[in-house]
Amino acid sequence: MDEYYEAISRLGAGLGRILGRLEPSCAPRVQEVRLRSGRPIDSLYVARGAHTGSIGALIAKAKKQGIPVKEADAKKLDYLCGNAVHQGVVALAAAHTYASLDDLFALAQERGEPPFFIVADELEDPHNLGAILRTAECAGAHGVIIPKRRSVGLTYAVGKASAGAVEYVPVVRVTNIASTLEELKQRGVWTYAADMDGQDWCSVDYKGPTALVIGSEGFGVSRLVKESCDFVISLPMKGKINSLNASVACGVICYEVARQRSGIVTK
Repeated sequence: MDEYYEAISRLGAGLGRILGRLEPSCAPRVQEVRLRSGRPIDSLYVARGAHTGSIGALIAKAKKQGIPVKEADAKKLDYLCGNAVHQGVVALAAAHTYASLDDLFALAQERGEPPFFIVADELEDPHNLGAILRTAECAGAHGVIIPKRRSVGLTYAVGKASAGAVEYVPVVRVTNIASTLEELKQRGVWTYAADMDGQDWCSVDYKGPTALVIGSEGFGVSRLVKESCDFVISLPMKGKINSLNASVACGVICYEVARQRSGIVTK
């Protein structure tokens, strides 16, 4: 079993070892998984259509603790737990502990630099998020912000794709991206959405406090998030394809931020 997954192998004794028995009289809360594993639970996957009995009770406990519950087919569950016996339930623990917004600001202050954050708006591909973490580490960003729902979390695949950057780049998980952007603006951060029909990406001054918003693979930056940003910036598309991979676009813009902050002047 992968070290980043807690696969719940049985709903009887096996489930009791991880979550405790589900009888009302002695069922510990899902929070105990966090205490035993040392990592927060990222999400709970259950077999599609399984909402009754012990699984139904487990779903209720997970939701009460604010843990996202997702349905999956048997093939997906088998994959998540390395083909171990799961009986329809798999819990994913984060590959790394999540940070807070204050942690990101504190890191920027510690380095003596204006804040530079990357906001990933509903990215679902773990390889994209991992690549963005790697870029964030190399380009000097102070952290990455992701939403709790409709987004990949800090899974093993993300950690692997980050090439170790997950150990160095703090990641904040928030309930609402649009509200978080408003909070960032109140704290003096300029917000930039990377999307179509914006101003040229090189015409912007990124030397001040900056939050770069990267949209999802299929839909780009969501409407509410885009409306919450101070600016929309765009990369030129010279070919017949009208968009770049999310992590590639992020890398290009991040290094423009790094260039400006390093004082490198182009001829």
